[in-house]
Amino acid sequence: MKEILLVGSIGIDDVETAKSKVEGAVGGAAIYFSYAASYFANVNLVGVAGSDFPLATINDLKERRVDLEGLEITSGKTFHWSGKYHKNMDYRDTLATDLNVLASFKPKIPERYKKSEIVFLANIHPSLQLDVLNQIHNPEFVVMDTMNFWLEGNRETVLEVIGRSNLLIINDSESEMLSGNSNFVAAAKDIIIDHKVKFIAIKLGKYGVYFTDGQQSFLAPAYPLAEVVDPTGAGDSFAGGLVGYLAKTGDYTFDNMKRAIVHGSVVATYAVSDFSVNAIKNLTEEEIVKMYDKFKDITKF
Repeated sequence: MKEILLVGSIGIDDVETAKSKVEGAVGGAAIYFSYAASYFANVNLVGVAGSDFPLATINDLKERRVDLEGLEITSGKTFHWSGKYHKNMDYRDTLATDLNVLASFKPKIPERYKKSEIVFLANIHPSLQLDVLNQIHNPEFVVMDTMNFWLEGNRETVLEVIGRSNLLIINDSESEMLSGNSNFVAAAKDIIIDHKVKFIAIKLGKYGVYFTDGQQSFLAPAYPLAEVVDPTGAGDSFAGGLVGYLAKTGDYTFDNMKRAIVHGSVVATYAVSDFSVNAIKNLTEEEIVKMYDKFKDITKF
């Protein structure tokens, strides 16, 4: 089993949907990813939280396969995001983004983390992602996430991180921003050719995930659900399941990447069925296997 180095945001969210609303919910890419990946492998978390972050969540993570030596707790408030989803859950409006302690965050990688075989660079400033890569020792596999905000304001730095990554995870609108091509299949191929990344996974929301190495392609569906409670963190849960499975198997072949994609989709399916991490923090191996089998059933013909 490989170890995962995770660097990402830790947050407190206020989320409103057409049916309900929660305030002060645990969030942030690092939290969703940690819960998801810990079902498969060991996670070494690097991030920062304020003194207001719930101690119960920290203690819960400690009891899982999540090492918190790289977690900084500083005086001040934790990164805060507030958003409201449209009725169809496909779109949301950001009502507030308060960086708080995240504004001055400089990742400090503990010495024993520097030998982690797999690195996941969650959606943080690309200059911080580069800083992380410069601190670690020859990882086997680097996975990065980014967003349209960084592509608009820090494109060259994003491209530098992509060039040092093995797998890029983005959504379809971001793939268009990177390539200039509105067709996600063509965009993925252009990105692989132009930016020398080995694999790309394009998140298509309720339509699933498109994955390719430029030669072979795989389309994993999103599992059809009658109700989505909260899509927040679905992408980070997906990444956690995917990277966790890769760490568990230590196999970076295209065929195994497909299985990893589905395992990521499995965890994301549970994640959207409740607010915050409520639905993914108490999963069982049996539930994960059961949902994986459901994915196989709906795609077999």
